[in-house]
Amino acid sequence: MAETHEGAHEAPHEVHRHPAPTGFIRKYIFSLDHKVIGIQYIMLALAAVIVGMLMSLLMRLKLSWPDHKWAILAWLFPTGAPDGLMNPEFYLSLVTMHGTIMVFFVLTTAPQGGFGNYFLPIQIGAEDMAFPVLNMMSFWVTFVGFIAILLAIFVEGNHALGEWFGATLGTSFAGGSGTVGPIGGWTGYAPLSSVGKIAGPGQGAGMNLWVISIAIFCIGSLLGALNFITTLLNMRTKGMSLMRMPLTCWAWFTTAVLALLSFPVLLGGGILLLLDRIAATSFFTPAGLYFTGVLSGTSPNFPLHTGGSPILWQHLFWFFGHPEVYIAILPGMGATSHILATFARKPVFGYRAMVFAIFAIGLLGFFVWGHHMFISGMSPYSAIAFSILTLSIGVPSAVKTFNWIGTLWGARIRFTTAMLFAIGFVSLFVAGGITGLILGQSSLDLPMHDTYIVPAHFHLVMGVASIFGMFAATYFWFPKMFGRLMNERIGRIHFWVTFLGVYAIFMPMHVMGLQGMPRRYSQFTEYHFLDTLHPLVIFVSVSAIITIAVQFLFYFNVFWSMFKGEKAGENPWEATTLEWNTTSPPPHDNFAGVLPTVYHGPYEFAVPGAPRDYVMQSEVDVEVPSGDGHNGHKH
Repeated sequence: MAETHEGAHEAPHEVHRHPAPTGFIRKYIFSLDHKVIGIQYIMLALAAVIVGMLMSLLMRLKLSWPDHKWAILAWLFPTGAPDGLMNPEFYLSLVTMHGTIMVFFVLTTAPQGGFGNYFLPIQIGAEDMAFPVLNMMSFWVTFVGFIAILLAIFVEGNHALGEWFGATLGTSFAGGSGTVGPIGGWTGYAPLSSVGKIAGPGQGAGMNLWVISIAIFCIGSLLGALNFITTLLNMRTKGMSLMRMPLTCWAWFTTAVLALLSFPVLLGGGILLLLDRIAATSFFTPAGLYFTGVLSGTSPNFPLHTGGSPILWQHLFWFFGHPEVYIAILPGMGATSHILATFARKPVFGYRAMVFAIFAIGLLGFFVWGHHMFISGMSPYSAIAFSILTLSIGVPSAVKTFNWIGTLWGARIRFTTAMLFAIGFVSLFVAGGITGLILGQSSLDLPMHDTYIVPAHFHLVMGVASIFGMFAATYFWFPKMFGRLMNERIGRIHFWVTFLGVYAIFMPMHVMGLQGMPRRYSQFTEYHFLDTLHPLVIFVSVSAIITIAVQFLFYFNVFWSMFKGEKAGENPWEATTLEWNTTSPPPHDNFAGVLPTVYHGPYEFAVPGAPRDYVMQSEVDVEVPSGDGHNGHKH
């Protein structure tokens, strides 16, 4: 028999709260439709990732061929790359801007703002997000933040524009240093970030715009987080209890809670940092600093600072920064769980354990920020506490990993491109997570912290794994979003080259780190003990060039398939959740005015006695032994 709906939320069966727009501006630009806003977020991330990839490409060119002169750089950045030869400050600005753009405008924007906005309301059976206008505002605020970070490239890179900027907004906003932004890294450590232009190239207008961009981004993320939480708690359709939600919804909900609690800390820290820079306060700037021959308080360009704490900035930044790791990775975990079950044709192994693991990861993420600061001079007792908490977060992570393996065990797997990227996500998450257990121990982190092991670790577990989750989500949900299938042959080429490429890039970095190769250096030719590693550096760069090149094949696949791809039906993957109940793409109000009623759990595959090997959540008169799709069914 079909189940009852005790504790389920009654949703009004009514027409959409705002009518379908007819004009181009309201329909595609300032849209209130969560689906259009989700696509806008994804397009923003697709634009941002091109900028981030090009910056990483320039970094690899400098590291591999440090004395080569690149004519195009001499034309674009005559100050930062005179005669086409990138100077160290130009390289450091590439490191800063690459990290900032990728972390904030790609890893945070696409999984949550993009796919979360599009699919969370549909998966819980709602007509839209709770606050459509707030949803629209969250995207456009984020977009303004992206424009601000791009402006830093032009203001610092172009001398004339930089001088005009300074003359218009004041000397603290003077640019034209020849870099592409600030040089202090994506973490913006004080006092390098807090004293102004005197700290070095890019630390004037570039740093101000960096802080302003991050602050604006925080506001947009807070608006989105409030909307996600309210929508999920209040707008679930009839029968959609919490334990009947897809794991994607749990991941987006947990991510929204993390954003709501962590972004205000970074926003507050950013405001204080900006005050240090333009109002001569001393929140993060200590007394007695000496920059480029000038003592604090002896020059109008370097006002007196007293009593500030650079370590305070690190605490504020990393209190946000480590939850940010999970803001980036949790949506990928949710999408991976969802896709593995669909193409394994099995229920998710240990559904409830997966839910609790998601929440445990989110909760513990707020107690481990100190492991980023082991070399800051913290008390060894504090380091022990942070180390133990850091290792403990491996427990829910292992629960998820073993449950993914359990979901695949003995399954009749359909190796679609989405499934390949989901499996790739698991592989990268495990490979990167293992080194996290090493770096989480202070005694091991101290000698390794400033080596290439750290970039190798966080690129695998946070960067590339998250991006594989995005790729899996794109190939999986593209038919629902655009009504057409992506090309599977191109998708498989994209997967294998990318999968092998990222391992070829980041596994050798572990070897470099163990050999003592320091990160943030623009070249290593002066260090003879690293001479034997230069062929490996070139190998990594060639791998990066190939991997970056194949991403344009993905771009071609996306945009070609939008218009020329094979038409998809309502449920091409034979999936079970509510987004596959409606047309492809869904109508303006998602369900054509009739909200579905949920009778089953989200992963009812291989159900004994069912007419098909799957039972959709809204199907009636189908007896499901386990009830919620939480326990495996025998094949």
